[in-house]
Amino acid sequence: MKMKFVVGSWNMHRFHVNASPDDDFRSSRNIAISLFKRYKKVIDRGGGGENLKEFVSAGVTAYALGCTDEGLRKELMDIEDSGLEIEGLGSLGGTSSKFQVHSFETRECILWLSIVFITILCTPQLTVTRWSTNPPVSADVLHQWKGFCAIIANAYYVKGMAWLPVKTLQLEQMAVTGNSEEPSVVASRMQLVFSTLEVVSPQWPRV
Repeated sequence: MKMKFVVGSWNMHRFHVNASPDDDFRSSRNIAISLFKRYKKVIDRGGGGENLKEFVSAGVTAYALGCTDEGLRKELMDIEDSGLEIEGLGSLGGTSSKFQVHSFETRECILWLSIVFITILCTPQLTVTRWSTNPPVSADVLHQWKGFCAIIANAYYVKGMAWLPVKTLQLEQMAVTGNSEEPSVVASRMQLVFSTLEVVSPQWPRV
């Protein structure tokens, strides 16, 4: 999917240059790169917090701009096939790093994005206006994760909760797919959903 507001043609060599924040959302390829860099930042720096919120915020923007999980997956797969490197967001020492896109990272990054998109769909009122009528995620992905996200959204909105027993979510996974993920993985998925809800529909004032 190429977005209508792309200006000019894309120079393939720019993958070696860290795009400025103003460029991050000018095309679907830029959006895919921006999301992937933020995904890598969460993985490389260990977990949630502000790094996870940065990924979620970029995902929310991608949703609003009408992106789909499959469209952005294709962009990352095209980058992987080309063998080009992406400039990172910088490391803790202030130096930058370059890395290539690998298939397993693409799958996980796009799964994170799909969970963000589905969480937005589970909010009880319209929290993010989408500039497209195209479904943000495929029917299969929606079927697999909607119940998972809905359970967490219900706990967040109705009960004011910010965490759930992992076992509850494993049972939901088992009911839908016949399998459940490891507790640590399920906990990280839950954290992603709660982080998305906090970004799109904050319920408590910041201290």
